[in-house]
Order: sequence, then C-alpha cells, then structure tokens
Amino acid sequence: MDEFVAAAKDSADKVHSENWCVYVLKCSNNAFYIGLTNNIERRLKEHEQGRGSKFVRSWRPFELVKTVSCKNAGEARSLEYHLKKLTRNKKIEVLDLGIGPIK
Repeated sequence: MDEFVAAAKDSADKVHSENWCVYVLKCSNNAFYIGLTNNIERRLKEHEQGRGSKFVRSWRPFELVKTVSCKNAGEARSLEYHLKKLTRNKKIEVLDLGIGPIK
C-alpha cells in the first residue's frame, strides 16, 4: 500500500493531455467522485449535462479538483480502483488536494 501511495503522489501533479487519466470531482455535497477517461473535456461536459453518472447528476454543481495522467487504460482503471478504496482523508492526503481532513 505504501508503494501505491508513493506512486500516486509522484504522478498526482502531472497535467492531463490526450491520454488516459483519472479525475476527481468535488460535488456539491463535498463528496469526491473519482472516474477515468481518455477525453477529460468531453467527460466533464457529459457530467455537466447530467449524462456522466447518476451520483454526479444528483450532486451538481461539481468542481474538477485533480487529474492524474496515466500511460494507458489499464493503468487508469487500476489507479481509479485503488483510489476509490481509500478513505476520504487518505484521498485528500494521497492526491494532495489542499483540503483539510474531515474529523
């Protein structure tokens, strides 16, 4: 688990280009939504139009707080899977979101 945390911290500040990425949205209920895409602009538009996911549709508006570039779809799926298993406070720490922990 420590190597995953280190790897996520190392890649967390990379800027998304045309490749696969994992993205983090902060919804209006302050919950995080984690997803993956190979076209972040299209995916955000889908979320804005209520076509992205039921969760985000229910808790709009949202804010994009982080994108993490990935080498391929497999790496993106793996990172998304591991991030979704973390607690909220661990997500904030690992992704360096600059949001104080909830106590």
